[in-house]
Amino acid sequence: MVSSAGNRPTAPPLVVRCGAMGDMVMLTSLMRLVAARHGSKVDVVSSGGWTAPVMAHEPTLGHLQLVTSRKTPYLFCPSQWELVRWLRGRGRGPVYLCDPDPEIRRLLLRGGVREEDLVERTGEELATPMLWPDRWMLFGLRDPARRYAVAEADPAPFRLPRLVVPDASREALARWLESEALAGPLVLFQPGNKRTHKRGKVMTADHPKHWEPEHWAAVARAVLDELPGARVLLCGSPPEHPVLEDVRAAAGDEPRIRNLANDLPIPRLFALLERAHSMVSVDTGPAHAAAALGCPLVVLFGAAPPALWRPVGSGPIAVLGGERGADSRVADIAPQAVIEAWKSLPPRG
Repeated sequence: MVSSAGNRPTAPPLVVRCGAMGDMVMLTSLMRLVAARHGSKVDVVSSGGWTAPVMAHEPTLGHLQLVTSRKTPYLFCPSQWELVRWLRGRGRGPVYLCDPDPEIRRLLLRGGVREEDLVERTGEELATPMLWPDRWMLFGLRDPARRYAVAEADPAPFRLPRLVVPDASREALARWLESEALAGPLVLFQPGNKRTHKRGKVMTADHPKHWEPEHWAAVARAVLDELPGARVLLCGSPPEHPVLEDVRAAAGDEPRIRNLANDLPIPRLFALLERAHSMVSVDTGPAHAAAALGCPLVVLFGAAPPALWRPVGSGPIAVLGGERGADSRVADIAPQAVIEAWKSLPPRG
């Protein structure tokens, strides 16, 4: 299907998605499909300090334009001014608006995006439960009312999110592991989530994703019993350091358990996920990154439904929890169930 010459775009397709780390990992599925259908790299409008490093080596990415806030009044938000200036200068093309909030839509229209160039999520799409990569496949097959030149594309090859780890990151990781004397199988734990990242240890025990430090410690001891030469690496961002220290202390300050909260920038994390033996994580962004990099994975769910949010990838993934819907808590999951799920993971290929 090819449109008339008058409908040929003057700008690459644009994907608009402001989300957490896991959202941006899953967005790579949509970007690859849109790039294939339009024969072009894809520009992205997004937010968050994690987005640039997540997207740094994505081959379908053209230009990345970040906004610091969508809710701040336009008069007081320079990043919104920069977005509008950039939009006004880029020309016309298809715009895939992934976020339903009115603030980002108003910014697009202020920047000169035409209604007929928008592809927006319908009420039916928003109401239909399905995994996000599957949702993005359906969304990416749609066209705006003003039809631009597109190619037919089978969405199946693009369904699984992916991340690209460059050789430089692998080499840097190898040097760092050697300097830290971290050898043997590396099993990663991710106890914290987005709320922990933002608020540190102010993660109350009644939060749906909270799991007691003693539970993490029990799984760590089981991992080290199963793999005596292994290291358990506690992953997180600097604000999560105290939470990870609680886990390490609960395990009796076992020297084979390391707190990496202050030593794990995103490029190192991704290289580590590509190399690690396996990961045990609550439902959060690094779990989606692990899945995208083929890392064998056990994911613990609370109130978020696994039918919408479970990670998908090329490696083995075990999902626990979420059976009681909104009433589910990670605290409901017994450590032994996690241990058994971890032991059942096939080795990574």
